[in-house]
Amino acid sequence: MDAAADRALTLALREESGRLVAGLARRFGDFDLAEEAVQTAVVEALTAWRRDGAPERPGAWLQVAAQRNALDAVRRSARQSGLAALAAAAPPDGTASDTDDRLGLLFACCHPALAPEARLALTLRAVVGLTTPQIARAFLVNEATLAQRIVRAKRKVVSVGISLAVPEPDQLSERLADVLAVVYVMFNEGFVSSTGHAQDRDLASDAVWLATVVATSLPREAEAWGLAALLTIQHARSRARFDAGGGLVLLRDQDRTLWDREALAQGDAHLERAAALQAPGRYQLQGAIAACHASAPSWTETDWLQIVTLYDLLLQYDGSPVVRLNRAVALAQQGGNSVDKALAEVDALGDGLASYHLFHATRAELLTALGRDAEAAEANQRALTLTTNDAERRLLLTRLHRHPLTDGS
Repeated sequence: MDAAADRALTLALREESGRLVAGLARRFGDFDLAEEAVQTAVVEALTAWRRDGAPERPGAWLQVAAQRNALDAVRRSARQSGLAALAAAAPPDGTASDTDDRLGLLFACCHPALAPEARLALTLRAVVGLTTPQIARAFLVNEATLAQRIVRAKRKVVSVGISLAVPEPDQLSERLADVLAVVYVMFNEGFVSSTGHAQDRDLASDAVWLATVVATSLPREAEAWGLAALLTIQHARSRARFDAGGGLVLLRDQDRTLWDREALAQGDAHLERAAALQAPGRYQLQGAIAACHASAPSWTETDWLQIVTLYDLLLQYDGSPVVRLNRAVALAQQGGNSVDKALAEVDALGDGLASYHLFHATRAELLTALGRDAEAAEANQRALTLTTNDAERRLLLTRLHRHPLTDGS
């Protein structure tokens, strides 16, 4: 019963947490009170649902519990004694659009007045419904430190007077970029967790859901659809990314029959909606690259020329060393002396990516392809020292066992 109740709570939180927090915050005028009321309802649900089974309407159960908790908190606070009567007389939640509530809360959590790390933590807590311990474990942060970060962020929302509403059109583009960036970081953390272990919640799946919420709520925003496409397509490969022992399986070695074809089709549809808006951007181009990989029957049959071309276009929007590194990987697959060219491009990125483990892992792959095994082993060893991900560490150790370091003394 525990497993079934926990699954029901996870699904209910994904759909309802942001709506409940936003609705209560609007009703009581207190973001912190609303968020605490919902989190308390989650704890109550965990106990009650495991004992009695999940209710027929989990969202309604959480709403009643959260409203009761909010009213109890108001009544306990002498300084807000008059607010209880006001709240009791207010119309029930749901008079405004549920999607608008949830989207407004997301924009509030991603306000530029908040520090970047606070935006992500607050989004995961208030919008997605993760608990503080879950977020702390996901990001390898001390729980007390993470809790203080969230508390400070919530206080700033109140002190600055951040609105729980979608920005006006003239402010939307700038703010939307912050929202999309937070969702993107959230997905990446879940896709290859910094811990390498399964989390209490699938952050990547939550991020796909959240990106879709944003896109469907702002249907004229091409980059929102681009991000939804990118994350949907990437997540469609999740079943093939790890072997039975938990080891990481690289894209070229994945069993493509395990990919979720329905999700891939949905990602393609998102990409088509983005393209129809004729406002290209970095997420759309990354989505197009992911789609190109997804449509290939195998690694060797991938249209590498198209992928390199897409990376060239992406560089116009994002000229970061990581994008250049990924382009070099695609370039190396084109035959001829492409591996030598790719290695030269990767080596040129050394100053900016010296502390990035995938830079060294990529160099190792290219060096191996050129038969320079000793140098490849050194690069793999360097990558190994820079990653905390267990699955990636196992992959790198396997490479080192194939091509061990030689004793140069």
